[in-house]
Amino acid sequence: MTINSSEQQDGVNKSARSSYSNLPALDVSLAFPQATPATSKFPPCASDYYINFDGLLTSEEQAIRKKVRECAEKELAPIVAEGYGCPGLSITGAAVALAEIARVDALTEPDYGSDASALRTTATKVEGGWILEGQKRWVGNSTFADLLVILARNTTTKQINAFIVKKHAPGLTATKIENKIGLRIVQNGDVLLKNVFVPDEDRVPGFKSFQDTITTLSISRLMVAWQSIGIAMGVYDMCHRYLMERKQFGAPLAVFQITQQKLVQMLGNIQAMILAGWRVCKLYEDGKMTAGHASLAKAWITSRARETVALGRELLGGNGISTDFHVAKAFCDLESIHTYEGSYEINNLIAAREITGFASFKPAVSTQQSRL
Repeated sequence: MTINSSEQQDGVNKSARSSYSNLPALDVSLAFPQATPATSKFPPCASDYYINFDGLLTSEEQAIRKKVRECAEKELAPIVAEGYGCPGLSITGAAVALAEIARVDALTEPDYGSDASALRTTATKVEGGWILEGQKRWVGNSTFADLLVILARNTTTKQINAFIVKKHAPGLTATKIENKIGLRIVQNGDVLLKNVFVPDEDRVPGFKSFQDTITTLSISRLMVAWQSIGIAMGVYDMCHRYLMERKQFGAPLAVFQITQQKLVQMLGNIQAMILAGWRVCKLYEDGKMTAGHASLAKAWITSRARETVALGRELLGGNGISTDFHVAKAFCDLESIHTYEGSYEINNLIAAREITGFASFKPAVSTQQSRL
């Protein structure tokens, strides 16, 4: 029997540890053969239970949905965890396209988020254009976009206007925001504007006041609502397949009462979300959508989506925190979506202002004098 020296033993142990710890991760289908991961094959759509959503769409909108779904399932789903346009479409067509992408997949300042009307970025008129000064935060894809649309307060009229700022404009700096847990497919940035000159022709003519901003935000909120619908649909589809494949106690998880109850609750939420989203799209196309309509849709739909995704995370157990099964990514994304384009609370207050006639955004200032 030969005893290695301490030096020899360390060498052997280091080699063993190196080969052990540096092995590549097992393929998910091998490591967990009972359930098919989203990255290998996205599940078929099982979340359209009794609506027959295609029946609510025009033939053009149906074609858009089919085309985007095929592309998203084939091209986007395998890579989205690592993580454009719809020209000439109806609002419903754009919405269903966004939902299909979400199924597999500005304005804020450091001091002013919900209180958007109080933004501090300024635009001062000079000969031939404008000088912008200020800072923006959470601007999507601002670090590489060719053009930025910046909202700023006109120092003469005190109204909010919009300006197009080109990528390499002197005085413009865009820095990536790190450490995001959700919506990692979007690279948000901090934007700093120091004495940035914008020529007259790059002022957006349609923005003359904060009311024009509200109109734009209403459309954005409707689209965010559809993004939430798509995410919830994808989570349901994944959970439905998972529960049919994954076995415990000698039977698929789908046979147990608690899992069935959660699955049905998720499905019911999605049916209501789709109908609410579709109805608001039609109100917009008929010229009848109000800011309250859009805000209520955004607040209520994202809240139901958040509940749906949380149930899905529970149903997948430990796999609910793995991006291999899509739900963990969706869970984090919904946390972001629930807050952006107006938080849940602010959107509720916008709808409440419309139905009561009273605005309650800012605290009431007492007019009574102190007895002291």
